[in-house]
Amino acid sequence: MLKKIPHTYVIVFGIIIISAILTWIVPGGVFERHIVTVNGIDRNVVIPGSFHYTGNNPQTWQIFSALFDGFVDKAGIIIFILIIGGAFWIMNESKSIDVAIQSFLRFSKRIENNRVISKIGADNLIFILIMTMFSIFGAVFGMSEETIAFIIIFVPLSISMGYDSVTGVSLCFIAAGLGFAGAILNPFTIGIAQGLSNLPLFSGIGYRMFCWLIINLAGFIFVLRYAKKIKKNPLLSVVFEDDKFWRDRRENNSEEIDYSTPLSAWIIYLVIFLVMGLFSWYYPLTSLSIGENSVSIPALPLLTGLFGLTGWIGLRKSVHFFIIQILLFTILILITGVMGYGWYIMEIATLFFAMGLATGIAMNYSPNRITKLFLDGVKDIQSAALIVGLAGGIIIILNNGNIIDTLLYKLSGSISGMGKMASVSMMYAVQNLINLVMPSGSAKAALTMPMMSQFSDLIGVSRQATVMAYQFGDGFTNMITPVSGVLLGVLSVARIPYDKWFRWVLPLMIILIVIGFLLLIPTVYMKLKGF
Repeated sequence: MLKKIPHTYVIVFGIIIISAILTWIVPGGVFERHIVTVNGIDRNVVIPGSFHYTGNNPQTWQIFSALFDGFVDKAGIIIFILIIGGAFWIMNESKSIDVAIQSFLRFSKRIENNRVISKIGADNLIFILIMTMFSIFGAVFGMSEETIAFIIIFVPLSISMGYDSVTGVSLCFIAAGLGFAGAILNPFTIGIAQGLSNLPLFSGIGYRMFCWLIINLAGFIFVLRYAKKIKKNPLLSVVFEDDKFWRDRRENNSEEIDYSTPLSAWIIYLVIFLVMGLFSWYYPLTSLSIGENSVSIPALPLLTGLFGLTGWIGLRKSVHFFIIQILLFTILILITGVMGYGWYIMEIATLFFAMGLATGIAMNYSPNRITKLFLDGVKDIQSAALIVGLAGGIIIILNNGNIIDTLLYKLSGSISGMGKMASVSMMYAVQNLINLVMPSGSAKAALTMPMMSQFSDLIGVSRQATVMAYQFGDGFTNMITPVSGVLLGVLSVARIPYDKWFRWVLPLMIILIVIGFLLLIPTVYMKLKGF
């Protein structure tokens, strides 16, 4: 009889204990650091050759304070998750997402009648379009934490279409992860890595676009093959039993919907329109940054005009269609804010909080009911916030134990004395290993690239090859490492146990890591533009 797989909390806490044990075994050590301005931002960067051993700082009782410290360190993501949960709970209560899903399913059945689309498969075409969009977001501006908000949309949609929660997570989280690994213009990975390597910003983009296409092709095929299998036989889903929550929730939300528009919806429509108009007055032009280039367009005035027109049309049909438009414009404003104004999780959380309040007011809910619904949503999603805080404690233990730099020093030392291809392969392996305990791309770039780039000069390999090794090593394992607060947050919201996710995603990780290795070969043996 098989033993029960440990709970995700048990797995993460076990890693904390192992990390603490390592602080007793691995000698303490540090690199000297100095401030370097990279693309206009000051970064604390290691000085190559400055490593020296220090006294041990073994961790003992700190394993129990790791949750507290992790909460403090990951406070932004935790609050973001709680606000997202509360805001979407209000929207779920309105039944607007159910109306949107029903409309979407009717649309997919209609387009299935098209001869060309029927050969491809309407669901396949829809999935490819959605995943391509999120992959572009990951490749261009490093979408990561933002995917947590979309889980609440795509998991119910996938369940309603006859798939499972893993498929729903794949549509946004896996797709964004593929783009993040392919990183065409991601300023948080490629931008920092190239800046620290003294390379022209986003140079070598031609080959990286080719890599992005190959990575996406492999990832999309893997997801679509799995989705087809589940559609044919739902019992083959790795999370069939766990998805009972979503199936029951769908059945409970199947009661008759009153298609009407209360006066409060018209009022909130006018308020939002006036607020958007005011921002359009103050910000008539928005400079959207795409890599090292930027384009100035009247983004906010265009969104305001579009909202004014579509909102009026939606309200004439039903308040539910208007609320879906609020959600769509929230997403469009999110993209504008991230690309044009450098928004991060604080601004995005604020935007979704406003969306939740606007939804409640549009439905003519009382202030007390809106508050209760928000708190119910926070309560429903609090496990996701807890696991993010617990995972953050792993990094705290390793940092406080002074062994992060020692591990890096030992790993980088193993590269010396090898040939060109073997050295690049080892760099790739080292980056993957480091990412398992340090999923922050920008922090890892500041830690590894100053040494790796100079080492590449000694062995006669292009610094761009080193950046590519970092890029792939940083991207793929984000989708499997239990240290990633984003991954654990996504899985908790989707109610997917980590052990089941691990079993599902492991074959994809092996495929992607092998593809990454193959894509590194031309950077060593071929003359590529920008390399």
